[in-house]
Amino acid sequence: MDTFGRHVTYLRVSVTDRCDFRCVYCMSEHMTFLPKQDLLTLEELDRLCSAFVARGVRKLRLTGGEPLVRRDVMTLFRALSRHLETGRLEELTLTTNGSQLARYAADLAACGVKRVNVSVDTLDPDKFRTVTRWGDLGKVMEGIAAAKAAGIKIKLNAVALRDVNAGEIAGLMEWAHGEGHDLSLIEVMPLGEVGAERVDQYLPLSEVRAGLEARFTLIDSAHRTGGPARYVEVKETGGRLGFITPLTHNFCEGCNRVRVTCTGTLFMCLGQEDAADLRTPLRASPDDAVLQAAIDAAIVRKPKGHDFVIDRTTRIPAVSRHMSTTGG
Repeated sequence: MDTFGRHVTYLRVSVTDRCDFRCVYCMSEHMTFLPKQDLLTLEELDRLCSAFVARGVRKLRLTGGEPLVRRDVMTLFRALSRHLETGRLEELTLTTNGSQLARYAADLAACGVKRVNVSVDTLDPDKFRTVTRWGDLGKVMEGIAAAKAAGIKIKLNAVALRDVNAGEIAGLMEWAHGEGHDLSLIEVMPLGEVGAERVDQYLPLSEVRAGLEARFTLIDSAHRTGGPARYVEVKETGGRLGFITPLTHNFCEGCNRVRVTCTGTLFMCLGQEDAADLRTPLRASPDDAVLQAAIDAAIVRKPKGHDFVIDRTTRIPAVSRHMSTTGG
């Protein structure tokens, strides 16, 4: 528990900062990635995640970069699945761009993964290639189909981008709901230099919702998945639509999440630079007592909220690190 009475029950862990896409709101086109020797080993990631489970984390999400490009990543999923079997962990899941999902869907299901988040910002193949720079929409669709066939529930994530997909959101929602998938919309966040103006990318979800309400009946829902999305039921489609609004209406008061990078750095808030080194205590002793003491000390420093701002007078990002480095 942090000093504001919030129980930290949700851990997002980046297993790699590398990705096979270069999405315009996430990365610059020519990224410099960490040397592989700087990353925690899969065994260290297992031990680190397990220490958080022992401290009360109930939901664990593996992220990246793109988690499925990490070599032998299924070894980590298989190891962590033991916490599902004991009941100490309620959910083991991941966020993915879907490019490798067709290859791994069956194995993920066998490890107890029941739900995945897949990032899809547009259904136009050419525009998809433009937004992701390197991505192939066809492969992502194959991955979504494979996950669905394996019995994995899909939630689609779409970043709302002005002058890019603003006119497609209604169609994307109708397609997602027609396939039985939930859809969450996300506002652009001021993380990292990406070679584009954030203010030009930024589309407030209050504006998106107003546009959707001109065509659809949106009914506020109490449904929660443990993350920051606030959901509505869409009467005409019968599906759920989530809004993740770090700028127009932040969700800090109920934040139950922390993030660990692939190097073992714990960020208590996505929008703050304060961090704790967990790699050193992890490697200092085979006994987890030192590691768990470091976790407890860090959680006490979890801030009340972030300071995200996007406007034309604020040119530099609120946080210098990229989302792919922070994880999820």
